[in-house]
Amino acid sequence: MFARSRLSRYIQTSASTLQRRLASTKVLSFSLRETLEEVIPAKQEQLKRLKTEHGQAVVGDVKVENIIGGMRGLKAMLWDASVLDANEGIRFHGLSISDCQKVLPPAPGGKEIIAESMLWLLLTGKVPTVEQTRQLSRELAEKGELPTYIENLLDSLPNTIHPMTQLGMGVAALNRESTFQAAYERGIKKSEYWTYTFDDSINLIAKLPALAARIYRNVYKPNTELLSIDKDLDLVGNYSRLLGYGGNQSLTEYLRLYIALHGDHEGGNASAHTAHLVGSTLADPYLAYSAALFALAGPLHGLANQEVLRWQLAMQKEIGSNVTHENIKDYLWKTLKSGQVVPGYGHGVLRNPDPRFIALQEFCNTLPELQNSPIIQLVNKTSEVAPDVLKEHGKTKNPYPNVDATSGCVLYHYGLDQFKYYTVIFGVSRALGALTQLVWARALGLPLERPKSLSIEALEKLAKQ
Repeated sequence: MFARSRLSRYIQTSASTLQRRLASTKVLSFSLRETLEEVIPAKQEQLKRLKTEHGQAVVGDVKVENIIGGMRGLKAMLWDASVLDANEGIRFHGLSISDCQKVLPPAPGGKEIIAESMLWLLLTGKVPTVEQTRQLSRELAEKGELPTYIENLLDSLPNTIHPMTQLGMGVAALNRESTFQAAYERGIKKSEYWTYTFDDSINLIAKLPALAARIYRNVYKPNTELLSIDKDLDLVGNYSRLLGYGGNQSLTEYLRLYIALHGDHEGGNASAHTAHLVGSTLADPYLAYSAALFALAGPLHGLANQEVLRWQLAMQKEIGSNVTHENIKDYLWKTLKSGQVVPGYGHGVLRNPDPRFIALQEFCNTLPELQNSPIIQLVNKTSEVAPDVLKEHGKTKNPYPNVDATSGCVLYHYGLDQFKYYTVIFGVSRALGALTQLVWARALGLPLERPKSLSIEALEKLAKQ
């Protein structure tokens, strides 16, 4: 828990930041591109000043354990859209999740954050107006149809190929559309890199729902007719419709919230960092993000919510309908004593409950069908018991639930029960952060990423000096 003084500063800072963001909406209704053009010069000047005045400032120590421990905690990457605090959780340009839920425009008739308003915030640092959000939704819908060659590519793949493999292939193949690649080949100024990166990024984000939905159809519901993009719907509204769940408003709203919250989580996670690294070679956004998707497909990253759901279902099967805290506690200890981890608990950075978990649970608490769902009830009760068990076990720095503890279970409740597909939904979401920061990397002229590696012998020699 925060000390009283720290909590007071936290609230004051949050309120001040929120007021600045809201003030930014009291302007003419510029497009996303026009808004970005307005904010880039100031950010370029800020970075230039930082480099000039503080380029030699020391921001941390590097220990051997950092180098051999996955570079955990190293402050070695510029990522402006979000900052993850171990105690507070994620903030998007200074706004907490609850702040975003208050000020970011929802879909018409909806209540939850939508991808477009989060995309706008991540890219510009400003809160869009309702009109700006609707204009962006229309632009994405108009760019959302897939080229015929991509449809043919996906339709030719065996349905036994993992959905994430297919998604990465489809995104990579879209680089035929890259305006950045074409412009670079003919020769452009470095100051123009960001404009073509922006165009590619918006085009890719627009096409992800149709791409992901076609994979879902081909793998799980072959011979089902695919609908066309509805120009009057938001990005996730169309995604839900293309998946065949457009008539389920509750699931659609959940997907909106899920995709907005998963859009960015600092730059050091595997998928975001991969996009940044590959993008630093001046690979176009399609290639950079396809690489990010293959990082996301790893079991230590994007597959986590599948593992949680499998574990919760196994618990449900074993303890039956008599769900008590004591039964859950016994099952937790059984899992730990078998040498397994409890999935959905702990985090590489966070040391308190994940605010994304809290937001998704609050969503569940607003709907009777989720309140009465056996799997959601089990998630709730597990989150009440697991922290104390994990503290007693003593081998985790964070015994609290992360977002994966509940995210897949809600999808399962609504009948979207194809576990292998869950990471594809994550992949649609993570583009919001990874691609917006790719635009900024080009706007700020960030260089090729090239850290120094050391052998074990070299580390031993340095450690003894």
